[in-house]
Parts: sequence; C-alpha cells; structure tokens
Amino acid sequence: MAGTDDTVADDALFVLTAVLLTPAQFPSVLGDDYVAACSALGLEPYAEGYGLVLGQDSAGARWTVVVEDVSLVAVAIASWDCGMEYDLSPDDRSVVCALPGWPLALAVAAPGVPAPHDPLPDPATEGPAPLKPPDTEVWGPPQRRLGADEIALQWSAWRDQIDDETAFGPFEDDATSDGTGSDGARDRAAASPERTAEEESAGDGGPPAGTFAGNGQHPGVRKALEAARAYVTAPPPPGRIRSAFAPGGARTLRADGPGWSLVARTDDIAFVLLDEEPGEIMTVGRGPELPGLLKSLDELAVRPN
Repeated sequence: MAGTDDTVADDALFVLTAVLLTPAQFPSVLGDDYVAACSALGLEPYAEGYGLVLGQDSAGARWTVVVEDVSLVAVAIASWDCGMEYDLSPDDRSVVCALPGWPLALAVAAPGVPAPHDPLPDPATEGPAPLKPPDTEVWGPPQRRLGADEIALQWSAWRDQIDDETAFGPFEDDATSDGTGSDGARDRAAASPERTAEEESAGDGGPPAGTFAGNGQHPGVRKALEAARAYVTAPPPPGRIRSAFAPGGARTLRADGPGWSLVARTDDIAFVLLDEEPGEIMTVGRGPELPGLLKSLDELAVRPN
C-alpha cells in the first residue's frame, strides 16, 4: 500500500490521538503480529517501529500519519495518559507517509472543522483505500484480537467472574464433550468487545461483553494451546507474543495465532478466544501445566522499552 505523502503536507493536521506501531505495542486490529500489522499498512517491519498519528485536516478528512520518531509519539501518549497536555507535532522529516482514514474507532473529533469523514480519492492517482476500524457487529480475527486486548486491560473485572474450581482445576482432560467445562457455567453480557472512551466512562465499570465457557477443553482451545507450545521450539514473528506489566511482579501475556488469541497473567489463569466461537471466552484453569507454558512464553515475549 503506497502512502499519499504529499496530500496533507500543505494542510494542517489536527491531532486527535496517536498509537505506537512497534514489535511490543501495535494496534492488534491490524494483524496477529508486528510484521502482519506493518504489512496491512504497506510498511517495512523495521525493528525500531513507527508512530501512528491520527487526526483530521482542515476539511475534516481522516488521516493516519506514519512517523519514524517513535520516542516523540511515546512521550505524547505517556503525557496524555497522565492527564497532561502535549503538543504532538512531528518534524516533517520524520513523516513516512500519510494514509487516508483511521484504523481505529475514535469517539472524538477536532473542533471547528467538518465532521470526520474519509478523504475524497484523487482521480489523478491510485491511492490506497481509506483505513477503517473493524465492524463490531461481526466476528472475525480483528474482533477476536480486540476482545483479548480488552480482557488484558480489564483483567480484574474478568477474573472476578471465575470461581476457584474453574481457576485452579487442571487445564487438560477435564472437559465435557461440548467444551463448556465441568459445571457448564456461563456468564453473559450485552456489549461489544470494543467500547469507545465515552462508553467506558458512562458504563458501570464492569467488563465488556462476552460469553464465558468454563474450564473445559474445546477442540479449538486444545489447538490454540498446542500452537502456543510450538512457539517455544519455533519462535513466531516479532509481536506474536507480547508481555506487559502486571501487579505483584507478574506479567500480562498476549499471544495470537491463526484463529485464536490468548490472554493470561503469569501468576494466574488464561483466557482463549477463537474465530470459530464468536464472542465466547474460554477459561483455561491454572492446573499443573499452564504455569510452565506461560513462563516459557514470557521468556520469548517482546516487552515495551
């Protein structure tokens, strides 16, 4: 995908947010790993990574500007997360390309310009199609990865719904034939796996939507765990396994593969989401084998600097 480098060069970009595109942190909607995420944007998967700056031009059109100055974008994100103002203005020499559209759904818009919309195609050039966030009304790989990301962000809320029998039972050979676990317990909610910032603040503080399956071994879960084990002997592309801070000296793990996503705490249990089971979250109990698998995955994982 070729970027439209000069399209916004002579127009002001009203910055709304930014995200990192590095082996350790990238929008999972773009792919299972860093290489796939870069490919989705037509970028080379350089080890240093990129920053993605999302904003609008003076006509209100959505643009995603790709920059090489990862440190600048990281400082801006950290400042905003702390409630501080930060004027993110990447140097023109750092700009790699400008892509039409946004890959993520935003609940904000620039003041004083028309409502966000995709830029009109330039008839003189064959530019890339506008980037679009995934449709949350359907289920597929982007939605599955978004759901796993949401569990990682709200771990405590999800974990509190799992009883001790499910959490500390063995994670193999204890399933019923339908994969729902020994007690068949299911919890249901009514929201989508992705929520905007406005919905987060307006909600009741509970977890997002999903259907829980108990500590059972659905065939897809077995395949996912086998694939995760295979990563230990044949390391996957960068970013396929990621490790982030968690309280108490633990780590939050995210791992993805074709058709599955795993989210876990190294000192606790794991959850698995599958393409073949829309909206369902499979619980993998602690058991005797899971700790060793999570430890091995954490040793392979890419960590934020």
